[in-house]
Amino acid sequence: KAVSRPLGLWSLASFLVAALVALPFLALLSQALQGSGESLAHIASTVLPAALRDTLILLFGVGFLVAAIGTGAAWLVTAYEFPGRRIVEWGLLLPLAVPTYIIAYAYLDILHPIGPVQTLIRSSLGFERPQDLRLPDIRSMMGCILLLGFVLYPYVYVGVRAMLLMQSGNFIDVSRTLGVSRRAVFWRVALPLARPAIAVGTSLALMETLNDIGASEFLGVRTLTVSIYSTWINKTDLPGASQIALLMLVVVFALVSFERIARKNQRFANPAQKSSQLTPQRLPVIAGVGALIACGVPIVIGFLAPASYLVYAAAIRVHFSGVSTRLVSEGLTTVGLATITTVLTVAFGIAVAYARRLRPGKLLKSSYRIATLGYAAPGTVVAIGVLIPLAAFDQWIDSVSQSLWGTPTGLLLMGSGTALIYAYCVRFIAISAGSVESGLSRISLSVDNAARTLGETAGGMFRNIHMPLSRPALAAASLLLFVDCIKELPATLLLRPLNIETFATHLYAEAARGTYEEGSIAALGIVIVGTIPLILLSRIRHFANTTTP
Repeated sequence: KAVSRPLGLWSLASFLVAALVALPFLALLSQALQGSGESLAHIASTVLPAALRDTLILLFGVGFLVAAIGTGAAWLVTAYEFPGRRIVEWGLLLPLAVPTYIIAYAYLDILHPIGPVQTLIRSSLGFERPQDLRLPDIRSMMGCILLLGFVLYPYVYVGVRAMLLMQSGNFIDVSRTLGVSRRAVFWRVALPLARPAIAVGTSLALMETLNDIGASEFLGVRTLTVSIYSTWINKTDLPGASQIALLMLVVVFALVSFERIARKNQRFANPAQKSSQLTPQRLPVIAGVGALIACGVPIVIGFLAPASYLVYAAAIRVHFSGVSTRLVSEGLTTVGLATITTVLTVAFGIAVAYARRLRPGKLLKSSYRIATLGYAAPGTVVAIGVLIPLAAFDQWIDSVSQSLWGTPTGLLLMGSGTALIYAYCVRFIAISAGSVESGLSRISLSVDNAARTLGETAGGMFRNIHMPLSRPALAAASLLLFVDCIKELPATLLLRPLNIETFATHLYAEAARGTYEEGSIAALGIVIVGTIPLILLSRIRHFANTTTP
């Protein structure tokens, strides 16, 4: 065990971070309790039935689709050898770089009645007008399920593939010696072994679905998230929005509970000394082409088609009018907010993860769990929770300034971007803390004890030992945080200061007006920013796997 001694500064920092994360949720509960009974009854009778129904249908459909696509793709690229396998093995990760609202934004134009796809189909069949051949509208529940499913399936794919690679190939070999076909091995051996990974990946995808506001609104699906936004912004009913937000937290809690129940009592032994990896079986030519197509379709729908459209639309826009200075300013704002948030969030994650390592007890463990609550909460819920205390603090400062000096201070926190950075930190501390804890877990506790016996302080140990050895984990956390901040739409949309736009809010505004070409450059910028870290992360993980602390 680690040397147990009072480490006040690190413990205090961990408690402070946990308090900052808990404050918005406590404020949200307080604000919801202030709502009148009439308002609650009105929301329960007019808003909640349709919103809750659409949300549950969307979650069920997306959950089924991501589980099927992610699990099937992981099995194909792991168990079989076919032409192009190594390319699609990496390409199946690419949809992670495309936010859900950008997928909806792109396909709304691609599949528009006068867009390229429907125009080509009508001309091929001899029809001239959209009225002559009405195709299914992408603005529907089914369209939303399909698009979100083809973007979010990598959450399942990554986990299931890792599980299949980690599990011993002996299970498969024994099944084959008993006469079980390769296809039956998937259903009777591989699928049961992958259940924990499927549950975790599906839960993450469903939480991303709950967090979505752009795609759902663009495609005409009124989820709880969209209802929170409209209740707050359009009806200026903050208590009512807080009540819907609390209901969303209940849904999130149910998802997390489902994931834990699905993994309860799931234990799998993997004898490392006698294990062998699963050897891919070479498929015949026709079957190999079928496997390549099956793995290629999610890549095309989830990344290549929308990315190609964005490149084409952005090129046209630049050719006719160039890149406006407004986009340059928005790009600098987007990068600036993401950079500040990344630095702060990594620091907060270090505080809670390192304090837990130094004093592995119930108190610091509870502090760690509270600090990482925000990632499970949708951005709209966090935004409302952040708004309440910071707006109250702004009002208090303004009243004090006017009473003492007769000068109003205005919105110091809400008008400076502080609220937005605060919301980012609350949402994404879990990424930072999890990555830091993963990096620290690779370092033996005996190293800590040896350093302490030599007189090294906790801070000195972190600077001289833990930080250098955890550098790959810190770099990975920074990349993930930066990308998530760039892509985050709900919190940015609700908390950005007046006259301040980011790439995400610019794209949302253009899509809401139906001027898709105008937002193509911003959308392409977000996709590029999301794609580059995937390449860097693969290099970081390779370095981390070849480095033994």
